[in-house]
Amino acid sequence: MDYRKRICELINDPLVTETDVVAAAEGHGDFALPCFKYARELRKSPQAIAQDFASRLPECGFIERTEVAGGYLNFYLDRAGRVRDVLTEREGKAELAALRESNAGKTVCIDYSSINIAKPFHIGHLMSTAIGGSLYRIYKYLGWKPVGINHLGDWGTQFGKLLAAYEKWGDKSRPLTLNDMLSLYVRFTEESEKDPELAERGRTEFLRIERGEPDAVRTYELFKSTTLAEVNKVYDRLGIVFDSYNGEAFYNDKMQPIIDELDAKGLTEISDGAKIVRLDDYGMPPCLITRSDGATLYATRDLAAAEYRAKTYRFAKSLYVVATQQNLHFRQLFKVLELMGREWAKDLVHVQFGMVSYEGQPLSTRHGHVVFLADVIENTVSAARRIIEEKNPALENKEETAESVGVGAVMFFALGTQRIKDVDFNYDKVLSFEGETAPYLQYTHARCRSVLAKADKPADYDPALLTDDDSYAVIKLLADWNDTVREAAEKYEPSVIARRLIDIAQAYNRFYISGRIITDDAPLTAARLKLTETVADTLREGLDLLLIKAPDRM
Repeated sequence: MDYRKRICELINDPLVTETDVVAAAEGHGDFALPCFKYARELRKSPQAIAQDFASRLPECGFIERTEVAGGYLNFYLDRAGRVRDVLTEREGKAELAALRESNAGKTVCIDYSSINIAKPFHIGHLMSTAIGGSLYRIYKYLGWKPVGINHLGDWGTQFGKLLAAYEKWGDKSRPLTLNDMLSLYVRFTEESEKDPELAERGRTEFLRIERGEPDAVRTYELFKSTTLAEVNKVYDRLGIVFDSYNGEAFYNDKMQPIIDELDAKGLTEISDGAKIVRLDDYGMPPCLITRSDGATLYATRDLAAAEYRAKTYRFAKSLYVVATQQNLHFRQLFKVLELMGREWAKDLVHVQFGMVSYEGQPLSTRHGHVVFLADVIENTVSAARRIIEEKNPALENKEETAESVGVGAVMFFALGTQRIKDVDFNYDKVLSFEGETAPYLQYTHARCRSVLAKADKPADYDPALLTDDDSYAVIKLLADWNDTVREAAEKYEPSVIARRLIDIAQAYNRFYISGRIITDDAPLTAARLKLTETVADTLREGLDLLLIKAPDRM
C-alpha cells in the first residue's frame, strides 16, 4: 500500500501532496505531516492546522491513531497490517512491477570509466567505473534500458609520443604490457623536457597515424589491443559491462558536420586563429571548437558523440560520469548543444564525483605516481583471504569468498560515500567487518542465510508477531526499498542504496541479538524466519545493485 498517497486522500486538501508526508521522527509514529508551510495561506498556526487535518480523518483500518505534536500531525499505523503489506510486497514485487512498467521504453545512456588507451587503469578510474556500473544496474532494475558506453581515450598526440618512445626504447622481442607503455610514456615525458626535437618527433609520429601509414597504425592498434586485454580482466572481476566502446577515434569523421552547422548558425568566430563559440552571456569562457592549426578538441568530439548518441539511442537521459574537475567542460558542451537547437540537451547530465587518493597520497600519471587498480583489487582480495583464514579456516569455497569480499570492499569504498566527496583508500577501513563496509553487509547476509539453513521455510506467518519495536524497526526500513532505489536513480547517487543497506543490516543485527530466531514457539519462529528471509533477499538485491556479491557463508 502507498501509505503517503492514502493519507493525502483521507485529508482531502489540495494543499497537501504526497511529498509533504514524511517519515516520522523516532518515537513519533510512522509518518508525519509538517504543517508549517500551510500557515500563511490558511492564516492559522501550524498546530491549529494539524488539529484541523486530524479532525477530518475518518476511522480507517490502516491508521491506528494520530497525534498532534507542535506543528506536526503524526500517524501511527496498524503495525500488523503494515508488516503484512511490506513483506508481501518485498516477496511479490507488485509495486516494483508497476514502476518498471512506467519506465518501459526509456533509454538511458551512461558514459563511464572512459579509460585512456596505453595509460594505466589506476585507482583514480575506480569512481567513474563503479558509479557508472552501479547506475547501469539501478536503471535496469527500475525498468529502463541502459546503454553503457566506454568512451575510450584512443586518439591524440600522446599516441605519437608513445609510438616514438616505443620505436626508440621499446623491447620488441617480447609481448608489450601496460606497464611497459606507462614506463615508455613517463620516460618520453622526462626526456622531451630536455630534448625539444623528441617532442617534435612525437607530433610527427602522430601525423603518421592520422595519415593511416600501415606500420604506424599497426603499432597504434597494438597499444589499443594490449590495453583492452588487460583492463577487461579488471572489468570482469568488478562485474562491469559496456554496450559500446566507441571512443574518440570513432568520431573522426563525424565532427565536420557539427563544425559546419555551428558556422552556418553563426555561433562561431575566430579568436587568435582558433574557432570558438562565445559563452560570455552565460558566465563561461569561450568553448574552443578548433585550434589555430585546425585541430579538433575534446569539445568537438563530445559534441559529435552527443549527436551520435541522440540519433542512435534516442535516449530519455544521457549521463556523463566524470570527475568534478570537468564541470566547466560539460557546462560548455551542454550550452553549445542548446544553442544549436538540440531539444534533448536538457536531458544531458554531468554526474560529478570527487577525487581519490591512496593511503593519503595523490595520484599523477604524468610522473608515474600511479596505483594500478588491478593491484589494489589483488591486494584487497589477498587481505580478505587472510582474514577468512583467521576467522573461519574450515570455510568451504574460501577462494571464491575472498574474491567476493575483497572486490566488494573496493566497490563499496567507491559507492558507499556521497559521490561528490573526496575519498582516501585505506585497506584496514574498507575490509573492516564492524564498520559501515561491504564485509559488514556481506557478513549480515551470511548470518541470515545461516539461520535460514537451520529451519524449514515457513508456509505462513502471523504478522502480529513482528510488531515489537526491534522487528518493526526493520520493517520500516524495508518498506521504502523501491523508493530508495528510485531516489538513487533520480539523484544519480548509489550511496543512497548503500546507506539504506547499512541501516537495514544494523537494525536486523539489533533484532537478531534481542531474541532467538529459532525458538520452541513455532508461530514466533515462523514470523522471525520470514523477516530474516526478507532481509537476506533485500541485502543480496541491494548489494547486486552496487556490483557486490553476497556469499551465503563467511
